[in-house]
Amino acid sequence: MLRRLLRWFTPVLAAVGVLAALPTLAAADVPKPDIIIAHPGSKCIAPPDVMRRTHMTMLLHQREKTLRLGERGAKVSLEGCIECHANKTNNSVLGSNQNFCQTCHAYVAVKVDCFDCHQPKTGMVKTTGIKP
Repeated sequence: MLRRLLRWFTPVLAAVGVLAALPTLAAADVPKPDIIIAHPGSKCIAPPDVMRRTHMTMLLHQREKTLRLGERGAKVSLEGCIECHANKTNNSVLGSNQNFCQTCHAYVAVKVDCFDCHQPKTGMVKTTGIKP
């Protein structure tokens, strides 16, 4: 029994060690993001350190309220984020590492999947192909 457990546990422990070292190795190759605030005079809904840690939770919570309860026009909305944070040159939060969302998400190697359904540009509607 102990041998079987060790046979399973040893490769898992080795994999965890390799995975723990990867962020350190990857971070050395990727320059820290230079975040450009498109509308510096506007006030965000929360301080930057709070937004860095919790923006996805806020958006997911609001998504549930919007989809399940039909609540619109809330303080937290993807549209509101795009309106404030879109690059002034191309009106987008994606498309290059100078754009707000893509800058940080590329740095931390996290896929931005919000825009599989939503348009990353201000004032535009994206058709998803989903029929009502």
